[in-house]
Amino acid sequence: MNAPKALWKGVYPAATTQFAADDSVDLDATQRMQTALIEDGVDGLILLGTCGENNSLTADEKRLVLSGAVEALKNRAPLVAGVSEFTTDAAIRYARDAEKIGVDALMVLPAMVYVPKPEELAAHFRAVAEATSLPVMLYNNPPAYRVDIDFETLAVLEDVENIVAIKESAPDPRRFTDVINRFGDRYTVMAGLDDIALEGLMLGASGWVSGLTSAFPHESVRLVAAADAGNWEEAREIYRWFMPLLHLDAEHDLVQSIKLAETIMGRGSEHVRMPRMPLTGERRAEVTRMVEQCRATQPSKRERETV
Repeated sequence: MNAPKALWKGVYPAATTQFAADDSVDLDATQRMQTALIEDGVDGLILLGTCGENNSLTADEKRLVLSGAVEALKNRAPLVAGVSEFTTDAAIRYARDAEKIGVDALMVLPAMVYVPKPEELAAHFRAVAEATSLPVMLYNNPPAYRVDIDFETLAVLEDVENIVAIKESAPDPRRFTDVINRFGDRYTVMAGLDDIALEGLMLGASGWVSGLTSAFPHESVRLVAAADAGNWEEAREIYRWFMPLLHLDAEHDLVQSIKLAETIMGRGSEHVRMPRMPLTGERRAEVTRMVEQCRATQPSKRERETV
């Protein structure tokens, strides 16, 4: 069995949840997807994040997916469970169950639907973190969730010892520098929006929580490795090749687009749960063209052809 890798370092794809034709969770297919990503060299997995369709699953299904991942992957790489619930009490119950199941860390979102005042946001994060001994990464994504985890909130939470990291998905790359300038090494910062990932790595992010890695893991791993090594020429080359697809991560239909990309690359099914629906028409054709172009020109393929 492989030794576990360091938490919050490297590439963490937001793994998709696979569904059967009858709309039930396909646990075997989900485990195969997770295992394939680890075997392709990623450093950890985000389970039941946005791409995992967290809020489309029942409470029991969420526990099933977590248990299945622990069964398939425990000790091979860190497993981080997304905590995305409608109430603080539900988030607390879920966090405690995730710890019992055996995941390694939590990624905690603001409570869904309700837009909190700053003191409510801080109280939610504090209550969830204090309910578990697991390390916690806060997820900041103002465009998607209409909530900005501002510096005042982060300052109020500095005394919560197990809140240790931030997934930064604000579209302004200046945020990385501002967080580090304000808090130093108090919070580890991970890049969380695919199309500013390299900017984040250049500005001090420790790793990348990625959507499109699920379709193109090798290039994602190489991108982060090149950045870690200071090989910015290689990193820029991969990033520029990848960018048309990375922009999909900033769209509202990112889950459908990523699952379609996985399907084209032979890595999974594009089945999603309503209210999401598979891409159709010109949008489907557009995303398909983008994925096929990246597949035809992917750096790992070019290298194999020249050997």
